[in-house]
Order: sequence, then C-alpha cells, then structure tokens
Amino acid sequence: MPVDGLIMQAQDAGVPVDAIAPALLAHYRRHARRLPWRSPPGTPSPEPYHVWLSEIMLQQTTVAAVAPYYERFLARWPTVEALAAADDAALMAAWAGLGYYARARNLLACARFVAGELGGRFPDDEGRLRALPGIGAYTAAAIAAIAFGRRAVVVDGNVERVVSRLFAVETPLPAAKPMLRALTDSITPASDAGDFAQAMMDLGATICTSARPGCLACPLRGVCAARAAGAPERFPVKAPKKARPTRAGTAWWVEADGAVWLVTRPERGLLGGMLGVPTSDWVERGPADTPVPPLPGDWRSVVGTVRHVFTHFALELRVERLQLADPPAGARLASALGDGQWWPLDQLDEAGLPTLFARVARAVREESATG
Repeated sequence: MPVDGLIMQAQDAGVPVDAIAPALLAHYRRHARRLPWRSPPGTPSPEPYHVWLSEIMLQQTTVAAVAPYYERFLARWPTVEALAAADDAALMAAWAGLGYYARARNLLACARFVAGELGGRFPDDEGRLRALPGIGAYTAAAIAAIAFGRRAVVVDGNVERVVSRLFAVETPLPAAKPMLRALTDSITPASDAGDFAQAMMDLGATICTSARPGCLACPLRGVCAARAAGAPERFPVKAPKKARPTRAGTAWWVEADGAVWLVTRPERGLLGGMLGVPTSDWVERGPADTPVPPLPGDWRSVVGTVRHVFTHFALELRVERLQLADPPAGARLASALGDGQWWPLDQLDEAGLPTLFARVARAVREESATG
C-alpha cells in the first residue's frame, strides 16, 4: 500500500497520526536513556563534535560497545582540532575492537577537513553535512536534528522497526526503506526534532525490540497497527537472507627474539590501515589449497582455526607459526611478508590489533601455554 494509503488507513481506524509525536516526547522526557554524548530532554543541544563522534561510532555498533570508546576518545582528543592533529596509527590503535575500520579513516579525514577548511565548525544542515567524509543520509540527519535542532527525518534500524509496526507495513525490507522514511517524515514534528529522533531510537532499543516487544510499556500502544493486529513481532517484514559465503586463508605468524612481525594493511580494503599479522589472500576455496609459506623454514600449524564474521562473508584462518633463531634483515622480511615492524610479544596488547588478529595472537598464546 502507498504511504498516503497507510496514513489514511491509520486515520480511518481512529489513529490520530498527529498525536504520535506529543505522546512519544512526553514519554521521552520521563524515560530518556542517559548516554555520555546526549543532553537531557529539553536542554540545549550538545556540542556538534560530540554528536558527530558518537554517531560515527554508533554506525553498526551497539551503545554498550561504543560508550567506553567514546569517553576515551573525548578524553584524548577533546576537540575536532585535536582529533585532526592525531597520528594516524594512534587513532587506528584507539579504534581497534570497534570494527568497520573505514569509519576510523573517514573520522580522521572528516576531522581534518572540518578543522582545516571550515574553521573547526560543523555545517548545520543536512546537505553540507553529507558532503563530509563518512557522513551519509542517516548521520547527516541525526547531526542536523540533535546538534542543531533542525527538522530532519532520522531513520536507523530501531526507527524502521517502530514505524513498520506503527503502520503494519507489509512490504519487506530492504524494499520498504523509502516507504518507512516517508512514514517517519509524516510523524516527525516541526520542533523538538532532535528529542523526537532520540525518543524513537530509545523506543526501538528498549521497548519495541525485535523479539519481544514490550507493548504494555509503550507510549504508542494505542496507535500501533501491528499491536492491534495482535502480531507486532512479525514486523518489520524481511526478505529471505542470502547465505553468507565462507572464505579461507592463512595467517603467517613469524617471531624472533621475543617479538612478532606485524604489517600495516593497505589503506583500502578490510581492516585498512590497521596493524596485523601477514596473511595469504582470503578466497573461497577448499581446505586442500594451502598457500606456499612466504619464507623458508620450519613452519608449524597452530591447532584449530580462527573464525571471524565480516558483513558479507565469514572467514576461517589457519595459523602457521615460524620461530626464527636468526631473523633475516628487515628488507628481506618486508619483501616476503609486507612492510612492517617487530613488535614485542609482551607489549602486544598495546598494538591495537583488530579483533581478527587479536584472535590469532590468542590462539598462538594458548598453544604456547599448553605446549
């Protein structure tokens, strides 16, 4: 059904669409989550730098995971100018564990543009915000609404779920996204857009949850078409998921004199710019297709497989370990394994390894402890 039809259907059923925002905002004033980047309801907007930093971190990441990173980043780089002056490697190490590392590269690029070209001031409208590195439609709308009080239509996964239930949208995701945005637009108030956006996110995160929506605690239960139909958990309707392919590869763990050889991954691609263990290519192949080691020597397989799930594929890494009594010159290692550095094993926790390579290191440590 078209958007206008859904709105008319709701009104014909006695649902006052224009009552949704007031009811939700009243609930938000009493029950808003306290988050380190958020101003209390009805108070002046938070610092745009704080909103931008939190929104970049929150992309595809939970509030619980982001909160400690946000506080550490803000303590270390309290302004956009301070972040713009950060060393690339230091920032990537501080980001380690948050995943989706292109966000960290865009974070630095955006900070440098704002500090260098815009005098340290973020634009206050969606169009100019979207022109900045790493800022898409959702993030631009969130910053415009929350930091600057602009009326903007802010739609994330939580909001999609709430709106799909309010209007019982039968069109499956992702095809329903334009419809859900238009429906969100229809209920977004002219004022208090920042509080409204955060209220919708809170509602989806704490009450209108995926598996067990808490309808009895919902301030919108009386205007929700999905609840009236008796099946709120059925929404949003989702298209069948495609099977996630599995790729395989080998991690080359080379150590000498109490240190391991770590390389900096290429800027473009997965885990770009991060420190990690050298690896073979990650390809869809059978277990018999083991690549040739990059250095001659007594390579030994570490028991078990390191598994990691990326957005579009799952990865299984074998770990091959080589201990060198007389390490070759750095140039030879770089030629065979990639440009890198010897990193002391007893300081490996300070390298800021992404989760995948932290798991490789853990597998080697566990085998060393038991062997």
